[in-house]
Amino acid sequence: MQNAKLHFSQSENNYQIKEAYKTLRSNIEFSGQNVKVVSITSCTPGEGKTTVAMALARAFAEAGKKTVLVDADMRKSVLVGRYKTGSVRLGLTHCLVGRERLSSVICETDTPNLYVIFSGPVPPNPSELLGGRIFGKALENMKQVFDYIIIDTPPLGSVIDAAVVAKQCDGTVMVIESNAISYRFAQRVKDQLDKAGAKMLGVVLNKVDITGKGYYGHYGSYYGKYYGKYYGKYYGKYGEDNIEVPSKPKASVEKEPSDDDLDELNYLAGVMRKD
Repeated sequence: MQNAKLHFSQSENNYQIKEAYKTLRSNIEFSGQNVKVVSITSCTPGEGKTTVAMALARAFAEAGKKTVLVDADMRKSVLVGRYKTGSVRLGLTHCLVGRERLSSVICETDTPNLYVIFSGPVPPNPSELLGGRIFGKALENMKQVFDYIIIDTPPLGSVIDAAVVAKQCDGTVMVIESNAISYRFAQRVKDQLDKAGAKMLGVVLNKVDITGKGYYGHYGSYYGKYYGKYYGKYYGKYGEDNIEVPSKPKASVEKEPSDDDLDELNYLAGVMRKD
């Protein structure tokens, strides 16, 4: 087994971002106890699928789950260079062509419970290797050892490799960059996964601008603008600044009762005494 020290960027250690990946981890756990092998793909390169795959694997590891991240983006891997893992000699390619055993290509990292299998050299036939018997057998063997297997696959909008891997997994997560991918394009990629027989777990909307006002800030400004104006217009006259003090009523001059009034009052008083 090899060893690798991972270097995470400052943004990947951001509290809000880590909490978002914890939520993603929980949602996958709630998908069922049989969902242990999860592939990550996207529509095009640069949408952040590798970052999502690594962060998700890290989130599982930090929760005490023994997790392995498999770099199956064999055509254009960025994992080794991005996380500055140093001199890792062996990768997935060596295992799939039969040159090395699975245990030899697994890297133990400095993050507890997190292991990585890097892609290795670029082979001439990635799709055939990922759809072959050796890769399927490797997944079965890893299921016996690891709690979760996260597989980073190539963008499905570019090559078919992701669909080949997805049909061997328990579920697939698609990463979509915010304001970058059209609905039709994303739907075509999803249709390709459906045709391959993949189980779609959901979509991660990535690179969302979270610096603006949130929903509550928006609602607050809305109600402050419209309801404040409404109440100020219709109820403001009852406010403290607009109190109208009524003038003091004139003292009424009591009228002296007439003789007839006195006779009627005396009669009523006599009736009440008799009762």
